[in-house]
Amino acid sequence: MEEGEFHTRVCRVEEYKFRVSFNNKIDDIYTDEPEPLGKGEYPNAGKLLAAAVGNCLCASLVFCMEKSHAEVPSISAEVSAKLERNEHGRFRITHMSVNMFPQFEDTARFDRCRQVFEDFCIVTQSVRAGIPVDVQIYPVKKS
Repeated sequence: MEEGEFHTRVCRVEEYKFRVSFNNKIDDIYTDEPEPLGKGEYPNAGKLLAAAVGNCLCASLVFCMEKSHAEVPSISAEVSAKLERNEHGRFRITHMSVNMFPQFEDTARFDRCRQVFEDFCIVTQSVRAGIPVDVQIYPVKKS
């Protein structure tokens, strides 16, 4: 990853279904609002935001472990987002909780990465500027 800009194009397909295009190398994805607005056939923007936070945290932990020459054979995350109305009655995501389940062998390297990896996650740190994001890790030591 480099500094600079990236671009995403969002085009309405029908009703509340949108096609999201990234570039020539990445397949388009679709979004949709849940019923009653949309059909709920695809994730909405809030779910994509939660997925982006979980994905970025997993990738940041894997990156740290690999830089430390330690393996992470498996990792997953579960992200919960709290949706509430603000003082104007508008829905907002007010909190996210991320439970991570990394598998690893090297405890010392994992403990070091556990202390620093969140700071390298661009999505989580950007979101935290406006939404509290709590992260819990449930390590699975590879046997």
